[in-house]
Amino acid sequence: MSDTPGTERYTPGHDTSAIAFMAARTAATHARFFLPHLSAGTTLLDLGCGPGTITVDLAAAVAPGHVLGLDQQASQLSGARALARQRGLTNVRFRQGSCYDIPLDDGSVDRVFSHALMEHLAHPAQALAEIRRVLRPGGKVGLCSPDWGGFLLSPPCDDAVSAYTRLQQANGGDPFVGHKLGEYLLEAGFEQCHLDAHYERHADPARIAGYLAVQLEAAGQTAHARRLRDWATSPRAMFAQAWVTAIAVRPH
Repeated sequence: MSDTPGTERYTPGHDTSAIAFMAARTAATHARFFLPHLSAGTTLLDLGCGPGTITVDLAAAVAPGHVLGLDQQASQLSGARALARQRGLTNVRFRQGSCYDIPLDDGSVDRVFSHALMEHLAHPAQALAEIRRVLRPGGKVGLCSPDWGGFLLSPPCDDAVSAYTRLQQANGGDPFVGHKLGEYLLEAGFEQCHLDAHYERHADPARIAGYLAVQLEAAGQTAHARRLRDWATSPRAMFAQAWVTAIAVRPH
């Protein structure tokens, strides 16, 4: 793995199944912790916006404030733009770009939101330095990342889950970054950091199992992929994902 920012491999991939999985997310389900910190006229950056389903909800929450959805993978942005048009939103735009080189001026936005990005970064400190740069003094950042150390699977399927975490680590990410968010934010110069945690129980265990299995299969780990798919057929199957949220302020 290179030490050059931006050379990580995004473990979930960008095929249609992965995009569909991400597109089920909304601000109500995955950005609820940050909504009380938004108001009409707020300017916002959604960093790692993916298919834009959360972004358009955030744009509706801050209208007429302007929102930029930024993602390194351009293939996701056409669908995001179409969704914004469908919703009749004129205060949101989408652009390809890197979290290590955000195409915004210093101190130009009131809020930065990022969901499910930090765990895929080899250099989270550099991304947070960029976030701090583009935030105005007194502006807030809201981060949400899973922590695979707190997942709950019933019945246990530890071998396959461990295989996926090793795959993500090999791709340059950190599947255990959730509980480290506060430390990273403070080291980056943010203040008033507040951490919280919650669980997301996947209503259809086969869907999350299949989502993970596809990536294991692509990496040649077919036995672990098969183990996950078989696990999901159990009538007792439960997959509860641990998420950590962090809100912090850029000091004046």
